[in-house]
Amino acid sequence: MLIKKPTGNGKVEVTFTMPALEHVSKLYLVGDFNDWSIVLNPLTQGADGSWATTLPLDAGRSYQFRYFDNNGHWHNDWKADAYLPNQFGGENSLVQVDEADEAPKPKKRTTKPKAAPAATEAAPKKRIVRKKKAD
Repeated sequence: MLIKKPTGNGKVEVTFTMPALEHVSKLYLVGDFNDWSIVLNPLTQGADGSWATTLPLDAGRSYQFRYFDNNGHWHNDWKADAYLPNQFGGENSLVQVDEADEAPKPKKRTTKPKAAPAATEAAPKKRIVRKKKAD
């Protein structure tokens, strides 16, 4: 699964997640963004057994990727944006990092002058009555 969070600087932080995998003790994210290195981007395993890592990627591009485990097996992200055939007879997962994923520019805050409070009827003042001292 892919979670995209725009950073507003031409990059988008993409969190790559995988569910728990039986007999897997290490999992790596491998793709265009790391020249298909099988060791550069390890995923961290959560308490529930799922895997995750986050990378800042350039906006306006797409990247092919797969996951590689400690047993030498390749895994696809079945919730990727798309899939492309690879030269090994399988498919690569694809993440599309669109320009539209850029963080929206914050709107300038405009302050309007506060309206004068509406004229209200003044509440009557409370009358204080003092007792005379006994002589």
